[in-house]
Amino acid sequence: MERIAVESNLTPIKELLQEQGYQVDTLKPAEMVESNPKEYDAMVISGLEKDLMGIEDKVQNCPVINAAGLTPEEVTDRVAQTVQRY
Repeated sequence: MERIAVESNLTPIKELLQEQGYQVDTLKPAEMVESNPKEYDAMVISGLEKDLMGIEDKVQNCPVINAAGLTPEEVTDRVAQTVQRY
């Protein structure tokens, strides 16, 4: 089962991913930076903290999906496409 980290303020995305069978962990932005990216198949961020926290720059070997401006369905589609590639 694919394990996805989702930023804590993205509840609708978290719920939809869980409905689709993903194992989902909710993390605060600071926890996303500090977490071990090898534990996850993908990370979903809100984009609100992206520049401030440098999340995309610090996460290596783990795809980061920016949910800014996307519907939950669009984000879950991107997650599905991303985990199929890895």
